[in-house]
Amino acid sequence: MYKNLKIGVLGGGQLGRMMIQSSLDFNLDIRIMDPDPAAPCQQIASKFVAGSITEKESVLSFGRECDIITIEIENVNTEALKILAAEGKKVYPQPEIIEMIQDKSRQKLFYQEHGFPTSEFVLTKDRAELDQHVSFLPAVHKLAREGYDGRGVQKIFSIEDLQKGFDAPGLLEKFVDFEKEIAVITARTPSGKVTSFPVVELAFHPEKNLVEYLFSPADLPSHIVEKASKLAVDLTEKLGIAGLLAVEMFVTKSGEILINEIAPRPHNSGHHTIEANATSQFEQHLRAILDLPLGDTKAYASAAMVNLLGEDGYTGDAIYQGVEELLALEDVHIHLYGKKITKPFRKMGHVTLVDQDVNRLKQKAEMVKQTLKIIA
Repeated sequence: MYKNLKIGVLGGGQLGRMMIQSSLDFNLDIRIMDPDPAAPCQQIASKFVAGSITEKESVLSFGRECDIITIEIENVNTEALKILAAEGKKVYPQPEIIEMIQDKSRQKLFYQEHGFPTSEFVLTKDRAELDQHVSFLPAVHKLAREGYDGRGVQKIFSIEDLQKGFDAPGLLEKFVDFEKEIAVITARTPSGKVTSFPVVELAFHPEKNLVEYLFSPADLPSHIVEKASKLAVDLTEKLGIAGLLAVEMFVTKSGEILINEIAPRPHNSGHHTIEANATSQFEQHLRAILDLPLGDTKAYASAAMVNLLGEDGYTGDAIYQGVEELLALEDVHIHLYGKKITKPFRKMGHVTLVDQDVNRLKQKAEMVKQTLKIIA
């Protein structure tokens, strides 16, 4: 029996905003808690609470008024979520899984212990410990906790680079000379039904280590696509997660697939699904946590997604240049996140492009990047 449940979401950014937009078709009651009173969800949530999502008592108070609790960001208080689950609340993804994924060191150990392919790594306690691993270079140093959208990641290619390392617990990953970076988003219901979206190809910003472009489907041989999809589904089932799981992977030049990182929530690598697929990632997440039948994930056409980032050198009230020019193009879909203040490289929105011709799609993506500028 389907009924309208109170769904509490920890985090009120653009992912929560698009989740709410998708929920309207299902007439769902989506409640949001975020520390920023002006968060993107503030104007459209059925109830918005300005409060800390990392503070135990705040999360408990918020969660006790909801039937189901989910997240749009991993940096949440899992102790409170465990208490809520013990009290009978449905918490998806499960607190233990969120807790493991919050720590990149624990992520890597999970892959290693369960036989999932990933790059070589060593755990580090602090900056001084990096000096003991010069022979491991070139590598990438990552903060174990609270790294996000490219923050907490530093390339360490030489002895001189060691000073860039983090003076906090982290991990040093062997640099992967990859051919492509790809991602697969899966969904799993509490009752164990699993599905996955088509494999997508990611292109990252050279300086800020966050996704700049996305192309769907990935331009890869069919056997690599099948292997990546199976790997993502196998990992989803091993975790036993309820909700979405975004699995980011490297494809090496020899055709090997290595898991890089995972996220237990809607993800930047799935934004194009709103226009390009039969079911969007946001609707799929809601279907999953409500234990409803999962939607068809087939793609209607090739698609590209361009992240709209705040221009370097501008901070202040956001001004969008080039919107009219892009809206004059066919199959161009602009999504602005409702963030009033722009900052350098801040995610302010995205543009999805849909086209049957892949070359034309790539040309349009470059046009978007050159045309739409966010300044102050």
